[in-house]
This record gives sequence, C-alpha cells and structure tokens, in this order.
Amino acid sequence: MEKELNGDILNIPQHIAIILDGNGRWAKKRGMPRNYGHMQGAKNVEQICQDAYDLGVKYLTVYAFSTENWKRSVEEVSGIMNILRQYLNSFKTHIKRDKLTVRVIGDRTRLADDINQLIDELWELSKDNQGLTLTIALNYGSRDEITRAVRRIATDTKEGRISPDAIDEAMISSYLDTEFMPDPDLLIRTSGELRLSNYLLWQLAYTEFYFTDVCWPDFDKEELIKAIHYFNGRDRRYGGVK
Repeated sequence: MEKELNGDILNIPQHIAIILDGNGRWAKKRGMPRNYGHMQGAKNVEQICQDAYDLGVKYLTVYAFSTENWKRSVEEVSGIMNILRQYLNSFKTHIKRDKLTVRVIGDRTRLADDINQLIDELWELSKDNQGLTLTIALNYGSRDEITRAVRRIATDTKEGRISPDAIDEAMISSYLDTEFMPDPDLLIRTSGELRLSNYLLWQLAYTEFYFTDVCWPDFDKEELIKAIHYFNGRDRRYGGVK
C-alpha cells in the first residue's frame, strides 16, 4: 500500500514487528521505578496501534514479555503482569473504537488463569473486526515456539496425519504461533540494542531491520514514520511475504 506522507509517496509495510525495549532505562533516567517505565510503555502501545492503523499498516506484532523475562526480579515480573491485566482490560474499549483484532502468541500455560481469560475475551470481542491486527507476544521465545511446532509435527507424523515427504517450509510455518498472518516486512527495535533476543527467528528471514536509540515510551508517530522512510530506502529484491 502506498501513502503520501509529508510530500513523499511511501510504500507502507503490511506487517511491522516491534521489540519494545528501554522501558526500565527510560524510567531510571527520570528517577522512577522500572515498572513506571513499563506502565508508560504499555500506554504507548495503545497510541502506536492507532498511529500504525492511520498509516495503513495491517499487522502490528509487539514483544511484550519473553520466556527469558521470568528471570527478572519477582517484584518487576509481578508489576509487569499487573500492568498487563490493566491494559488487556483497556483494550476492550479500543477494540470497539479502533476496530482492533487482538491476538496473543507464545506459551500461555505459564500465564495466570485470569490473564488467559482476558486473552480469550479479547479474541471473542475482536475476531470479526476489520482494522489493525495487534499481536502480543507473551511468554514468547522463538526457539520455544519452533520446539513446540517440531513436537506437533513429529506427533502428527507418528500418528499418520502427515507424511515426512510433505514437510516443507509452508507446512512448518503453519505449525508456528504466527500461522494466521504474513511474515513481518519491517522489524523495529528501540533503545539502541542490536540483537533479536529470540524474537520471530523463523519469520524474520527476509525482514528489514530498523534500530533506534529512542526508548520505547518516547517512540511516537514521527519515529514510526522515520522507520517507514528507512524501509522505503531498502532494496527488497527477495520479497519476504509468506
């Protein structure tokens, strides 16, 4: 999709994935606890959803909590989960206003029952919407995702539902958590880190990467447009669409 932005005609990525980094450092610079940064970061997800939809983005996938994040302090993890509860509830309003579809990827077995109930409620409320699809990666790690997919493929092969000869890239993709959406066109990581941190390793094979020193709570529509400008400057000869 093409859109005119500030006099330029830009190709808008269909799917943008974001690693929401720098919440804790952002809070520390302001003399505030880390969970204050997570709270502001969660609020920013709501705004960026609206900004992305206004720009013509169809899919937005955000890395909210990784399988490795359980190693953080009990206080920080508990605070993040409470913030998650608050903002999953708040999305019930945004679903109606912004026509959002909300999906969650990752291993949900370790999440609290009330959080899983909120996730199910959001899906039921939003599944027929035609606006932006927001996918939240919770207790997500790409190696864990691939391991779970391989186990399912092995089970289905053993039980005769699929033939080993039928296993190809498309089939593997269909067993991943992200089977319902195209691979990302653009990955954004905030706060200056230059690594993938076990995020969408299979899906990012042909994705363009954009790194910025801006911490996530300060990442706004202007910064998003900068990332899209960067994306337009890349030579995408190899595609990357699922």
